[in-house]
Amino acid sequence: MTTAPTGRHALIIEDEMLIALEVESLLHDFGFSSCDIVDNPEDAVKSALAHRPDLVTADIRIVGGTGLEAMLAITERLGPVPHIYVTGNGDMLVGQTAAPVVDKPLTRRALAEACERACAA
Repeated sequence: MTTAPTGRHALIIEDEMLIALEVESLLHDFGFSSCDIVDNPEDAVKSALAHRPDLVTADIRIVGGTGLEAMLAITERLGPVPHIYVTGNGDMLVGQTAAPVVDKPLTRRALAEACERACAA
């Protein structure tokens, strides 16, 4: 029998609170014990520096910038961090990232598969 690792932390970068709470609930189901939710690039970096995430989920369009900008700033400070994009604007990512992309409205299965891909990389 295998058990999910404990103590994994996620950072959710999302400016729509209902979606952020849905992602948080699913990540808890997937074995993440804690999540921080932020809605802008500046707070994303602060949160990541305060508690290094094992996974980041980022929307593209967020308050004061983009999830791409947030991830660039985070990886500049922390090095590689597993991440996925959860967005209704997947077309904005074409050619810009190799990270998994989950389209909104998200499904449990799509998020689970993207998390597995990101964390295995």
